[in-house]
Amino acid sequence: MQGRTDISLSAAGQNQVGQWSLPKSWYVAPWYVSPLKRAQQTARIMGKDTLTTEPLLTEMSWGDWEGKRLPELRETLGPKLQAMEDQGLDLLPPDGESPRQVQDRLLPFLIKLAKQDCSAVCVAHKGIIRAIYAKAIGWNMLGKPPEKLRDNSAHLFRISRSGSLEVSQMNLSLLDNSPDFPLPNSPVPNFSTKPDHSPATGKKR
Repeated sequence: MQGRTDISLSAAGQNQVGQWSLPKSWYVAPWYVSPLKRAQQTARIMGKDTLTTEPLLTEMSWGDWEGKRLPELRETLGPKLQAMEDQGLDLLPPDGESPRQVQDRLLPFLIKLAKQDCSAVCVAHKGIIRAIYAKAIGWNMLGKPPEKLRDNSAHLFRISRSGSLEVSQMNLSLLDNSPDFPLPNSPVPNFSTKPDHSPATGKKR
């Protein structure tokens, strides 16, 4: 669980992000990026130099669990961990943050985006994207998500003026430069989220 541990992308991570691209029109849109190194590097490797660092996009805090692996926690905590996982959105690691708290933290940022009346790109983290996705579809984070968040993908959401969310499109490939990739500047504000890349595992975190 990497969480807020501020580690740079590994060489493998940098190589993978180097294969990502968006239609040129998305590079004109404003980009908001988590302050963590791996997110900042992701945006710059993708070719965007003008960035706005947004602290509210910082990854979910795993508190005392950061740096640990799930099997290790299961061995240490036993049934207590399962009871905590059964809380879904309210799973709260010691000295950490629950997904519901992440959703509450993001609300002022979402409202700010909606007021701009334009599309935007957000480079964030898996915990952030999962919290946004859960809010958009009303998922309580119990069991598997209705739609898996795939690697090498962006996700498009629409935001109301009150900061409420709805899914526009999920799992838009960043690898194939598809001409069918949605373009920015729709009448209702929307934003595309992209994950950072984990320096340790080569997977989203």
